[in-house]
Amino acid sequence: MPVITIFSGNFCHEDAIVKELVKATDYNLTSQQEIVKKASTLSKIAEAKITEAFMEKTSIFNKFTHEKERSIAYLRLAIAELIENCGDQEVIFAGFPVHLIPRDINHVLRTCLIADIKYRVKTALIEQSGQSEKNAMKFIKEHDKNSSAWVKSIFSIEDPWDISIYDMVIPVDKTTIKDTAALIVEKSKSGAVEYNERSKGAVRDFHLAAVVETALADEGHNIGVSAKNGAVKLTINNNVLMLKKLEEDIKSIAQKVHGVTSVETEIGKNFYQADIYRKYDFEIPSKLLLVDDEREFVQTLSERLLLRDMTSAVAYDGESALSIVDEDEPEVMILDLKMPGIDGIEVLRKVKATKPEIEVIILTGHGSEADRKICMELGAFAYLHKPVDIDLLSQTLKQANEKIKNNLKK
Repeated sequence: MPVITIFSGNFCHEDAIVKELVKATDYNLTSQQEIVKKASTLSKIAEAKITEAFMEKTSIFNKFTHEKERSIAYLRLAIAELIENCGDQEVIFAGFPVHLIPRDINHVLRTCLIADIKYRVKTALIEQSGQSEKNAMKFIKEHDKNSSAWVKSIFSIEDPWDISIYDMVIPVDKTTIKDTAALIVEKSKSGAVEYNERSKGAVRDFHLAAVVETALADEGHNIGVSAKNGAVKLTINNNVLMLKKLEEDIKSIAQKVHGVTSVETEIGKNFYQADIYRKYDFEIPSKLLLVDDEREFVQTLSERLLLRDMTSAVAYDGESALSIVDEDEPEVMILDLKMPGIDGIEVLRKVKATKPEIEVIILTGHGSEADRKICMELGAFAYLHKPVDIDLLSQTLKQANEKIKNNLKK
């Protein structure tokens, strides 16, 4: 029996249409929230963090952590398990994760609901009384930006409503809710989608590839994975300094997955871009923020840490640092005290008041014993002086990371 997927612009009557579909058929609905919840259970990543994968904005730390890619890998595994477990049951999947289902699973009817933006604004004003037209427009455009970024990341297509992604794109401003549901039901029963042995095999391949991808992600790797009857292909899409070593590592991980009969690697289309691939190392802080107004010092320190496989983002003043804390939530900060504008002590005070879980290492060339006492009382993890011994700083960073991991276990 077919699976129906629904992807929709906001204020396009998605809930009402899905409700009508369920009413008119024996289909069971699995919402985006349920898929995210399953992915969270599988990965131990917070649901809110997984949901961030659907957002246009990506954390400045993501190139170090692959956090978004890991969330997507587990979303892929979640929906793969759900499809495989439903067998020949009639199911509706809704939301962003539906785009992760491969096209070669041919018993899936891929449906998109969209409408003219003026119609959507009008609908928003009806459904959310008291909202201004300007705010409604802003909200819709923000959702569309997220939809566009998501679709581009999956299909390399910028238009989230592109007909090539779907079997049906329905303009809900030109048809009724009941007629839209009836049209989807009619198409699902037309023989255009068929649950057969080929499609069952594609589901098994999808599931195996998803298991391998999450196994790689859990070891800090961001690698493309496909599977066919137990044969797994790993695609390296970023440049890497030691290709042979990486290939050996990822093959070793994939070969341990139950059901894998063979593994091969290939170079992807983005391999020759300038960015260098780095494995995510769970033993060192992945979200490290350096805050210091001395640009040359910060750049040198960043380079020295990089030689020890510690990557970092940089802020040159207190205001920028607090903005990054609000938007991207670093795990560890290395913070100077003497800066123009908001000084280091005030930054430390604000960070510990709002995000006490962030570990802050003070690194200063001008601090006094009184400053040290204030910083430690405010909750600083350590208080170090410039010029700092890089081995001491590296060890302090690892200790801060260990404290963070221990706190997460509690």
